[in-house]
Amino acid sequence: MKYFNLFPASLACVLLAAAPSAFSADAGDPAAGKSKNSMCIGCHSIGGYNTVFPEDYHVPKIGGQHAAYIVKALQEYKAGNRSHPSMRAIAAGLSDKDMADLAAYYASDAMKSAAK
Repeated sequence: MKYFNLFPASLACVLLAAAPSAFSADAGDPAAGKSKNSMCIGCHSIGGYNTVFPEDYHVPKIGGQHAAYIVKALQEYKAGNRSHPSMRAIAAGLSDKDMADLAAYYASDAMKSAAK
């Protein structure tokens, strides 16, 4: 009976050990993201920057942000679920790979250091 109780824990350990390889296929390439960030850097690299069109909007610095959050935000802009028109237009032209690459770049250690 004691061995049966160990089965769920053992199974969980095996699944967790295999998880990184399952997620790595979707992981972006930070070097590729750096080469794709020309539409991002003009606003998101300036501390305290606000856009004035179409409304006054505080632009967040995204260096050091979690990659999953960046991908999700870009997907939401592309789907029209977030309303900033400039971001919607930019995200509309991004593939899933582009989003993953940009997210990997902005989540990289180099960008975390720059965000401080």
